[in-house]
Amino acid sequence: MPAPIPVLLMARELNLGGTERQLTEMAKALDRSRFEPHVGSFHSAGLRANDLTAAGVPIAEFPIRSFASLSAFTAARALGRYLNRHHIQLVHTFDVPMNLFAAPVSRAYGVRSLLSSQRAYRTLTPGWRTHLLRATDRIVDGIVVNCRAIERHLIEDEKVPAHRIHLCYNGIDTQLFRPQRRDAGAPLTIGIVCALRPEKGLHTLMAAFAEVRRRHPAIRRLIAGDGPARPQLEKARRELGLGESCLLEPATTNVTGYLNTIDIFVMPSLSEALSNSLMEAMACGCAAVASGVGGNPELVEEGRTGFLFRSEDAACLAQKLRVLVENETLRKNLASAGARFVHDHFSIEKSARRMAEIYEEVLLRRNR
Repeated sequence: MPAPIPVLLMARELNLGGTERQLTEMAKALDRSRFEPHVGSFHSAGLRANDLTAAGVPIAEFPIRSFASLSAFTAARALGRYLNRHHIQLVHTFDVPMNLFAAPVSRAYGVRSLLSSQRAYRTLTPGWRTHLLRATDRIVDGIVVNCRAIERHLIEDEKVPAHRIHLCYNGIDTQLFRPQRRDAGAPLTIGIVCALRPEKGLHTLMAAFAEVRRRHPAIRRLIAGDGPARPQLEKARRELGLGESCLLEPATTNVTGYLNTIDIFVMPSLSEALSNSLMEAMACGCAAVASGVGGNPELVEEGRTGFLFRSEDAACLAQKLRVLVENETLRKNLASAGARFVHDHFSIEKSARRMAEIYEEVLLRRNR
């Protein structure tokens, strides 16, 4: 039987974040009889690093203060030595910083197969980095995307040849993220668990919730997470007079603890690829309402696995929320259908099998 193929998966850091979580789950789930996973990062400490260490996945740190500093040159040499010492056959970069750094360095050191990733619209990466990303498109053997929407974006907007794009949907731990019995006496809760960034469109959720609460004052809203949008959310809570009905909670590693208290999960993104947060909420049995952008419609089918609304349209969102608040049977039916859909199609096992197919395809092409 042939020895497992050493592969190196790379991201900027190994702490909280959807990309970091996907890299970690992928490294843990890859078939060890076929692949020997390694993980590389600029910063090797953090929650995901602990998970990887517990799973026996080696971690290499290549610290960089700035791409324009001497540390970048030092890190490049260290990466080259690591590739040679461990006979790495394939490097897969998972985020923009590693696409820009590790892809060209790995190619310069003669790594056999090289994959980058595009996990968001490039409009979120403006300026000089976009031009450099387009340069890396030409040196890698393929680009992994996590939804059809990003695949179309690369083909139509970035002019990447379709045959160089590989689709691998995100996967989640369906044993961890699964429906749980909810407290029958708890108030009906509308919520979201995510990074609090401007592109998440949380101002739309605030306005829609305030509108729905006028007719249904007993409902509450939960927003859990940290990020630069928190001050604006706190200000909006005061200005809209939401008081204790609107809970702003910090990020936590116990995501399911929050999700199991949410009846209606809202993803009001302005820009989105395939949302881990939305998948996890649906898997936990939350009724899903999402803006019709990016990969959201690949998870939420209108009237079957949830509701869609026009991005930034608070009135449209409020109307969808009122329907679910006032119709318990519909709310539970959508929640059940959404949970089944995610469990059937988006497990980490299914995602890992697909990624293994991509790796083997790229390696085989290089070996011809």
